[in-house]
Amino acid sequence: MEHRRVRYLIYMLVAMMIALAGCGRRQQDKNPPGEARRDVVVFHAGSLSVPMSEIARMFEAEHPGVRVLLEAAGSRTCARKISELGRHCDVMASADYRVIDNLLIPDHADWEIRFAGNEMAIVYDERSRRADEIDSLNWYEVLLDPDVAFGRSDPDSDPCGYRTVLTTRLAEQQYGVPGLADRLLAKDTRFIRPKETDLLALLESGAIDYIFLYRSVAMQHGLHMVDLPGEIDLGDPAFADLYATVSVEVSGTEPGTAIVQRGAPMVYAVTIPKNSPSPELAAEFVAFMLDPAKGLAVMERNGQPPLVPAPTDTYYRVPESLRRYALPPAGKVR
Repeated sequence: MEHRRVRYLIYMLVAMMIALAGCGRRQQDKNPPGEARRDVVVFHAGSLSVPMSEIARMFEAEHPGVRVLLEAAGSRTCARKISELGRHCDVMASADYRVIDNLLIPDHADWEIRFAGNEMAIVYDERSRRADEIDSLNWYEVLLDPDVAFGRSDPDSDPCGYRTVLTTRLAEQQYGVPGLADRLLAKDTRFIRPKETDLLALLESGAIDYIFLYRSVAMQHGLHMVDLPGEIDLGDPAFADLYATVSVEVSGTEPGTAIVQRGAPMVYAVTIPKNSPSPELAAEFVAFMLDPAKGLAVMERNGQPPLVPAPTDTYYRVPESLRRYALPPAGKVR
């Protein structure tokens, strides 16, 4: 009996292996004759999930046999997958160009191209407590209400998290309310999550009433939002000097170290890491993403104003095929 049972298990294992091999052949048969499937692995900020999904499908449609594999996380988490965990990816798109500058260049990437902007907002839905009275003047009073709960993302994982801190510090200056930032940041700490889009489920379930979130994400998900003044929303280049008056410390590249992140207008960026398994295909994807009629048109429809071409300090290290999407830094011509 035992021998028959062993033989049966062997037969079943062989049958499963044959079936799986057949599935693999059937999947491969969908590709153009003689062409193996090629993958483009993209790590990207959670706030790019909606536009990046559309861009990926468009790219696949124009490139038969190519599959775009998307992996969303906080931008700093994305960078650490590459720098600390040794994960391979072909493209990394960050919600803050400084994440690439600080955590990837020069050891894990050579360059970055800046491509879109955004701004902070207070996001809610119609069921949120005090939704009928919150506005751009009283929002902080509403959030401090003991009966109201709000969420934010982790500053060490996600640019939206440290931008939330910067926004509260700018608000303290703007409204002249001493201690406002500390009071806001000390409240509802149980609702801090690794990336900003993780908070949407909490809002949907009614666990929280408001989120410090990007304007683009609110638009993409049909949510209500409080438009913050330009002096505090980190979205207006005209206030760059004002934004720079506040700062926050976030974790550095080595354990126990820190990086001081000063306030600055929001600028997203993209790079191809040095460990990309398919750098030429990755460059094709980046070019598609930065094409005004293709990827950038998707970004604009989803609430992120394109900035291409924009200056970058790494301009002369950008691959020649992509250099048309960037500009040399002001006053620096080689």
